Amino acid sequence: MFTRTKIILVEYWKTFAFFIVAGFFVYVGLLLEWDKEIMAGFLVLFGILSHAFAGVVGLVTLIPFIGPLLIKVLSIPAFWLLNAGGYFVSIIFVKKGYGSSVVQGRVLTIVLLVGVVIGFILGKII
Repeated sequence: MFTRTKIILVEYWKTFAFFIVAGFFVYVGLLLEWDKEIMAGFLVLFGILSHAFAGVVGLVTLIPFIGPLLIKVLSIPAFWLLNAGGYFVSIIFVKKGYGSSVVQGRVLTIVLLVGVVIGFILGKII
């Protein structure tokens, strides 16, 4: 019979494997005196491609009461910052004469925001 710990290990084996490989990579890189910026960039790229960061988010949400709240608090401001960055870039491109492209991009952003909100509401209902 599986215990909760065994189920978590089976479910998140890729995340654990990533951190073991990342730790080994950092250890070897520091011993061989590789460039730290290149190592960090490689680890971020590898973490994104292997979905390791999503696994960490999943592990944090397993903490009762605090985990889901922590993820919500950390993810919503990041979404706001990305949207605000889009507005600042839009201002620059409108001044350069790319108004129609900016309008198309902002429409796509609004559609994405509406989709996220609808998905959040449906997720809470279901």
